[in-house]
Amino acid sequence: MMFDHLFRNARLPGRGEAVDLGIRHGRFVAVEPAIEAAMPGEDLGGRLVVPGLVETHLHLDKACLFGRCACGSNVQEAIAAVAGAKRGFTEDDVYERASRALERAILQGTTRIRTHVEVDPRIGLTSFRALKRLKADYAWAVDLELCAFPQEGLLDDPGCEEVLEAALLEGADLVGGVPYVDKDRNGQIARIFALARRFDVDIDFHLDFDLDPADASLFEVCRMAEATGWQGRVAIGHVTKLSAMAPEAFASAAKRLREAGVAVTVLPATDLFLTGRDHDRDVPRGVAHAHRLAAMGVTCSISTNNVLNPFTPYGDCSLIRMANLYANVAQVSDETDLATCLDLVTGSSARLMRLDGYGIAPGHAADMVVLDASSPAEAVATLAPPLFGLKAGRRTFERPAPRLLREA
Repeated sequence: MMFDHLFRNARLPGRGEAVDLGIRHGRFVAVEPAIEAAMPGEDLGGRLVVPGLVETHLHLDKACLFGRCACGSNVQEAIAAVAGAKRGFTEDDVYERASRALERAILQGTTRIRTHVEVDPRIGLTSFRALKRLKADYAWAVDLELCAFPQEGLLDDPGCEEVLEAALLEGADLVGGVPYVDKDRNGQIARIFALARRFDVDIDFHLDFDLDPADASLFEVCRMAEATGWQGRVAIGHVTKLSAMAPEAFASAAKRLREAGVAVTVLPATDLFLTGRDHDRDVPRGVAHAHRLAAMGVTCSISTNNVLNPFTPYGDCSLIRMANLYANVAQVSDETDLATCLDLVTGSSARLMRLDGYGIAPGHAADMVVLDASSPAEAVATLAPPLFGLKAGRRTFERPAPRLLREA
């Protein structure tokens, strides 16, 4: 058999033996040990290969604002700081900053991204249109999904729903919400579900971003998902309330999330940076245990959220780093749980986004990233760098492994 590319001696997550990967016309056509072919192929040396890292919750429109506005000491101050800066955004400005972050993500092995983009009566569709251009311009390397959402409120921001509708009419892939910024949280949840049903799109909420375990909105979201038939089409991000729940309450919440088909995205960097600011000692982490939720049957992901802005004033768009940060914070040490942490930025994230054809298998698009590790647990534990990646069979980036230059 002839191939456009043949990679030998690759390790795949969950598969014990090394395999060869044959690619033709942008798709995997053979995934098996010792493929016979009239070409030598490229030896990967037993390195781990994944079908690309999956970013489920990223804010490209407000990335790289470092130095342009002050960092807040809590989520409300961060929202206010970006709201002030946002009034000066232009389409070209958003595109330039977002492209910087996006290129970092590509170089870190990310091949699929759900990015949340703010729309409201002040910014209008400026950021949304910039990211539509970005989506088209970088399709050769990454699949970009746009989630239009009202960061500064919906019911309490007259005219916002009309702008949100306009974004959906112009092709937003899904709709988001931030119920805790409106006085009537359940009212916003109901309106977001109504828009999702009208436009037949999935939903991704920012939700329960505090450390009071009581009065969690996740239960209302679960109720609405079941009432509207939107099970499996709803995700909630942050949900730091879960980190403050007693074990029995956590288990009860996990059961409802599983039953209602509501997925959870944990955002370690932002959740660590913004929660617990009112403590002067024994500062709580505020990071929900995604690997425990996953073990209880909840679809989960780990994601970046913000990069170089008032919500998170650092970041390099590395999902491997985010998985490692999460493992440190959640005190993960078991090899199986460390492997789960990699799944939370790959396969589980793909399931959250309901991605078709994700995975290294015959017939699927030849999207792959080679990590400098031999197993999922090692990749997370050592912050394994991505060495190179392919999108639809085309090499999109290279980061050669470093070499020691010893004296003769």
